[in-house]
Amino acid sequence: MTVRLAVITAGITQPSSTRLLADRLLGAVTAALGGPAAVAVEIVDVREHAHDVTNNVLTGFASPELQGRLDAIAAADAVIVSTPIYSASYSGLFKMLVDVLPPDCLRDKPVLLGATGGTARHSLAIDHALRPLFAYLGALVAPVAVFAASQDWGSSEAGRLGERIERAGTAFARLVTGAPAPRQVDPFEQVTPFRTLLAEVTGAA
Repeated sequence: MTVRLAVITAGITQPSSTRLLADRLLGAVTAALGGPAAVAVEIVDVREHAHDVTNNVLTGFASPELQGRLDAIAAADAVIVSTPIYSASYSGLFKMLVDVLPPDCLRDKPVLLGATGGTARHSLAIDHALRPLFAYLGALVAPVAVFAASQDWGSSEAGRLGERIERAGTAFARLVTGAPAPRQVDPFEQVTPFRTLLAEVTGAA
């Protein structure tokens, strides 16, 4: 079964760390779902549709190109979002796209949250801004999200960022497919009884 993924990325620069995070999250989710053959991907780069999104907000009508992107988001089985954080919240351009989405198109749909910012102090925006927004829209927001500060990309923290992205992608794939979480192994569950150990030692002697 092919999983339809929509990726919304709201970076405004080119190149963009926000787009890079979206691509990394997509790669992790794709790998966890079984590889490129298991997914069909629609990438919605909000920067490329900024004028159309603005006109849609002002007039209530979407251009044919923008409507195609909105329809792809509505038809997706799951959505990955990545937005820059400005002044402790998601970008205005990102919110404008959310405002013109078809009503209830995200209801009961798994959504993986990603965000970028200049400093780690912005990381709380995922919990106090993004989660409430998508909870209001009725989405199934993934518990594991990823925030990437500038320092995460080109330092010793880059490895940890990769680990966080892989963890988020794996957990999101389980949410999308309905697979149960892996069973946690109790380190004391298979302890050899002392009587058995004593018998082995005695026998060896």
